[in-house]
Amino acid sequence: MSWQTYVDDHLMCPIEETENHLTAAAIVGLDGSVWAQSSAFPQLKQEEVKAICNEFDVPNTLAPTGLFLGGEKYMVIQGEPGAVIRGKKGPGGVCIKKTNQALVFGIYNEPVTPGQCNMVVEKLGDYLIEQDI
Repeated sequence: MSWQTYVDDHLMCPIEETENHLTAAAIVGLDGSVWAQSSAFPQLKQEEVKAICNEFDVPNTLAPTGLFLGGEKYMVIQGEPGAVIRGKKGPGGVCIKKTNQALVFGIYNEPVTPGQCNMVVEKLGDYLIEQDI
Protein backbone atom coordinates (compact mmCIF):
# COMPACT_ATOMS: atom_id res chain seq x y z
CA MET A 1 0.00 0.00 0.00
CA SER A 2 1.38 3.42 -0.91
CA TRP A 3 1.74 6.17 1.67
CA GLN A 4 -0.72 8.26 -0.34
CA THR A 5 -3.32 5.50 0.10
CA TYR A 6 -2.89 5.72 3.88
CA VAL A 7 -3.57 9.46 3.71
CA ASP A 8 -6.50 9.19 1.27
CA ASP A 9 -8.21 6.07 2.65
CA HIS A 10 -7.43 6.26 6.37
CA LEU A 11 -6.89 9.92 7.29
CA MET A 12 -9.14 11.73 4.79
CA CYS A 13 -12.01 9.22 4.86
CA PRO A 14 -15.50 10.12 6.20
CA ILE A 15 -15.58 9.96 10.01
CA GLU A 16 -18.04 7.78 11.93
CA GLU A 17 -20.54 7.30 9.10
CA THR A 18 -20.90 11.04 8.48
CA GLU A 19 -19.81 13.06 5.47
CA ASN A 20 -17.39 14.97 7.70
CA HIS A 21 -13.66 14.46 7.25
CA LEU A 22 -10.36 16.08 8.18
CA THR A 23 -9.45 19.32 6.44
CA ALA A 24 -5.93 18.12 5.66
CA ALA A 25 -3.58 15.28 6.56
CA ALA A 26 -0.04 14.08 5.95
CA ILE A 27 2.58 11.52 6.86
CA VAL A 28 6.00 13.14 7.22
CA GLY A 29 9.30 11.42 7.98
CA LEU A 30 11.12 12.45 11.15
CA ASP A 31 13.70 14.05 8.84
CA GLY A 32 11.01 16.37 7.43
CA SER A 33 10.53 14.54 4.13
CA VAL A 34 6.86 14.37 3.08
CA TRP A 35 5.84 10.75 2.48
CA ALA A 36 2.29 11.66 1.45
CA GLN A 37 -0.18 14.49 1.98
CA SER A 38 -3.63 15.71 1.09
CA SER A 39 -3.92 18.58 -1.38
CA ALA A 40 -4.82 21.12 1.34
CA PHE A 41 -1.96 20.23 3.71
CA PRO A 42 0.28 23.26 4.38
CA GLN A 43 3.85 23.41 3.12
CA LEU A 44 5.88 22.67 6.26
CA LYS A 45 9.09 24.51 6.94
CA GLN A 46 12.11 22.50 8.09
CA GLU A 47 12.32 24.45 11.36
CA GLU A 48 8.65 23.64 12.07
CA VAL A 49 9.31 19.90 11.75
CA LYS A 50 12.42 20.28 13.94
CA ALA A 51 10.42 22.08 16.62
CA ILE A 52 7.72 19.37 16.55
CA CYS A 53 10.31 16.57 16.83
CA ASN A 54 11.97 18.47 19.69
CA GLU A 55 8.60 18.71 21.49
CA PHE A 56 8.34 14.91 21.39
CA ASP A 57 11.84 14.60 22.88
CA VAL A 58 11.51 17.48 25.38
CA PRO A 59 7.78 18.03 26.18
CA ASN A 60 6.41 21.54 26.81
CA THR A 61 8.95 23.36 24.60
CA LEU A 62 6.22 24.50 22.15
CA ALA A 63 3.70 25.71 24.74
CA PRO A 64 5.28 29.19 25.19
CA THR A 65 5.68 29.93 21.46
CA GLY A 66 2.92 27.87 19.86
CA LEU A 67 3.00 25.18 17.21
CA PHE A 68 3.50 26.33 13.62
CA LEU A 69 2.41 24.49 10.47
CA GLY A 70 3.16 26.25 7.21
CA GLY A 71 3.42 29.53 9.11
CA GLU A 72 -0.01 29.10 10.80
CA LYS A 73 0.11 29.26 14.60
CA TYR A 74 -1.74 26.75 16.80
CA MET A 75 -2.03 26.97 20.57
CA VAL A 76 -0.62 23.77 22.10
CA ILE A 77 -3.17 21.97 24.26
CA GLN A 78 -2.92 18.75 26.25
CA GLY A 79 -1.37 15.80 24.50
CA GLU A 80 0.56 12.73 25.50
CA PRO A 81 4.23 13.57 26.18
CA GLY A 82 6.49 11.78 23.70
CA ALA A 83 3.54 10.39 21.71
CA VAL A 84 0.90 12.97 20.69
CA ILE A 85 0.83 16.75 20.24
CA ARG A 86 -2.52 18.51 19.97
CA GLY A 87 -3.09 22.09 18.91
CA LYS A 88 -6.08 24.43 18.65
CA LYS A 89 -6.74 27.32 16.28
CA GLY A 90 -10.18 28.93 16.26
CA PRO A 91 -12.90 26.35 15.52
CA GLY A 92 -10.31 23.78 14.44
CA GLY A 93 -6.99 22.29 15.34
CA VAL A 94 -4.36 19.65 14.73
CA CYS A 95 -3.33 16.27 16.09
CA ILE A 96 0.19 14.91 15.49
CA LYS A 97 1.09 11.32 16.38
CA LYS A 98 4.73 10.24 16.43
CA THR A 99 5.62 6.77 15.17
CA ASN A 100 9.06 5.13 15.06
CA GLN A 101 9.93 6.76 11.72
CA ALA A 102 7.28 9.39 10.98
CA LEU A 103 4.77 11.99 12.12
CA VAL A 104 1.08 11.51 11.28
CA PHE A 105 -0.76 14.85 10.95
CA GLY A 106 -4.48 15.54 10.96
CA ILE A 107 -5.90 19.06 10.67
CA TYR A 108 -9.61 19.64 11.29
CA ASN A 109 -12.28 22.32 11.37
CA GLU A 110 -15.86 22.22 12.61
CA PRO A 111 -18.04 20.19 12.37
CA VAL A 112 -15.24 17.65 12.98
CA THR A 113 -14.50 17.53 16.72
CA PRO A 114 -11.06 17.31 18.35
CA GLY A 115 -11.91 13.82 19.59
CA GLN A 116 -12.80 12.62 16.09
CA CYS A 117 -9.55 13.99 14.67
CA ASN A 118 -7.52 12.44 17.50
CA MET A 119 -9.18 9.06 16.95
CA VAL A 120 -8.42 9.01 13.20
CA VAL A 121 -4.80 10.18 13.55
CA GLU A 122 -3.89 8.11 16.60
CA LYS A 123 -5.47 4.93 15.20
CA LEU A 124 -3.29 5.10 12.08
CA GLY A 125 -0.26 6.10 14.16
CA ASP A 126 -0.75 3.13 16.50
CA TYR A 127 -1.05 0.81 13.49
CA LEU A 128 2.18 2.15 11.98
CA ILE A 129 3.96 1.70 15.35
CA GLU A 130 2.77 -1.94 15.41
CA GLN A 131 4.31 -2.31 11.93
CA ASP A 132 7.57 -0.79 13.25
CA ILE A 133 7.22 2.24 10.95
